[in-house]
Amino acid sequence: MGLVVLMIIGAYLLISIGVVAGAVTYAQKRGKRAIRWGLSAALVMFLIPGWDWIPTVAVHQYYCAKDSGFWVYKTLDQWKAENPGVMEKLVTNKGAPSQGEIFDDGHGKTATYLLNDRFNWIVTQQDISGVLPIIHSEQQVKDVQKNEVLARYVDFGAGNSVKNYEGPQGPMKFWLRNTNCSGGERNQGLMYSFEHSVRGTEK
Repeated sequence: MGLVVLMIIGAYLLISIGVVAGAVTYAQKRGKRAIRWGLSAALVMFLIPGWDWIPTVAVHQYYCAKDSGFWVYKTLDQWKAENPGVMEKLVTNKGAPSQGEIFDDGHGKTATYLLNDRFNWIVTQQDISGVLPIIHSEQQVKDVQKNEVLARYVDFGAGNSVKNYEGPQGPMKFWLRNTNCSGGERNQGLMYSFEHSVRGTEK
């Protein structure tokens, strides 16, 4: 796949050089500004595959600054104090059973992992736009008995879409790929640690 992508990029680069050279030659023959025609042709050839690069980067950074992060609304110790003796009796569900849901015409999906009799780990991904390839990701650890969220993690990835994960908005446009917001990997690790802490005893 990588070799195919490189070949496509190489072919497009050669075509672009040819188009720019042709525009310069055309301008020179007709007494027009060759630099202006050459730069205009180069800009057009860049915008054909890369028109969405600037708006994708800008919107991704905006949502990262506005909404991303990791929050603990109630620590495990606080939960244990409110539910004495319960944590010690919880047993991890073997095989990580889950329930899946697709919504918004395939632009969103949710996987609910049934950790034990008390806690669910809910992972949701949704496209924020039908135009720009940016995915909003949210994870929650939830006490299903009390319908209470103990921890929440929000992140944004660019370069793919939920509905069309492998396609023009995916690996082909590698220059748009950005898996996490700044600090997102750390926040994801904190969520994994919290989720693991409420799994219960393995038997």
